[in-house]
Amino acid sequence: MNTSFKTLLIDDEPLARARLRRLLNKFEATFEIIGEAANGAEGLTLVEELQPDVIFLDIEMPLMNGFEMLSQLTFMPMVIFATAYDQYAIRAFEENSIDYLLKPIENDRLEKTVEKLRKRMASHQEETTQNTFNSSLLQIIEQFKPKKDLHTISVKFADKILLIPLDEISYFEAEDKYVFLATKEGQKYLTSYTVATLEEKLPDHFTRVSRSAILNSRHVREIQKHFDGKFILVLNDKKGSKITSGQSFAENVRRLFEL
Repeated sequence: MNTSFKTLLIDDEPLARARLRRLLNKFEATFEIIGEAANGAEGLTLVEELQPDVIFLDIEMPLMNGFEMLSQLTFMPMVIFATAYDQYAIRAFEENSIDYLLKPIENDRLEKTVEKLRKRMASHQEETTQNTFNSSLLQIIEQFKPKKDLHTISVKFADKILLIPLDEISYFEAEDKYVFLATKEGQKYLTSYTVATLEEKLPDHFTRVSRSAILNSRHVREIQKHFDGKFILVLNDKKGSKITSGQSFAENVRRLFEL
């Protein structure tokens, strides 16, 4: 039985890739290195093109980080993270059958990874195991995906680009294919973001309350119960704006305001 895994190395540091390649060469019966990528964008292309069994993946990379790359894959290989991260995250990844190598990678730790992969290959439930692995991976990616340190939103206004501080924004709302932000002074500006992207990037006091709206909880003045478990959120902006929560997002409102 062929026990080698087609393997990609994805890391923006050439020295780190070279070191990892040297270490993996000691396990040539297990790893067949079929390519390298210097960032997430290159990695995305190679994974889709070559469909490796395993990728060694850094997280913090230019153009597209490791999490962003994984979220866009249509083909999901087994993932071994090879990067620096906090110990709590490392334990969480390992407990969910996702191996995690802390740089600088040591030979004895890599041996444990090899043993884990060999056991996986020997399993007669490879397809089921892989599906479980992929499900765990996506859950952990969401849990530990780094938040952007976002303080302002840039918008075009006439021939200028304005930087609107987050504290001045009451809510974001999608209208047709466009997303607008509304300030506490009652002004509205067109943004270049989607609602889904904003939900990922904004800090925790912004919460999505419907398919089309994200509001700043610090600007909520009053909460009124609505039918079907919905809520009407009255804001303290100049217009006294009212946002109705969607039925499937009502739990976000309850959790945020401890209702």
